[in-house]
Amino acid sequence: MPLLHISLQAGQPAAYRQAIFDSLYQAMREALDVPDDDQFMTITEHDPSNFRYGKAFGVDRSDDLVYIQITVFSTRTPQQKQALFRRIAELLGENPGIRPEDVFVIVLDAAKENWSVGHGLAKFA
Repeated sequence: MPLLHISLQAGQPAAYRQAIFDSLYQAMREALDVPDDDQFMTITEHDPSNFRYGKAFGVDRSDDLVYIQITVFSTRTPQQKQALFRRIAELLGENPGIRPEDVFVIVLDAAKENWSVGHGLAKFA
């Protein structure tokens, strides 16, 4: 039950943004074994004046940088997360063509009782 928030600089065409959604969904299906049609994602576009990044940690980022925040159940293993990071970078490189240096991912763990996915119920608690 991942929830994704994706941030990038404004100006990319709809097909580019859809390719990001599709690649991320495929990576989650493969690395995290998310269920079919488990797609809860948003993209937020920012003007360049509202989008900042640096070259920290020896990574030469560009204006094509994409921030990806993924909130998941706290049951994911470090190995699953590492596989997810690798697969996201690979798939985004293939389509829409984002360099691995421009793929910035963070996974946030949340206990199952912290999720209400509809009807005001804590379905997974």
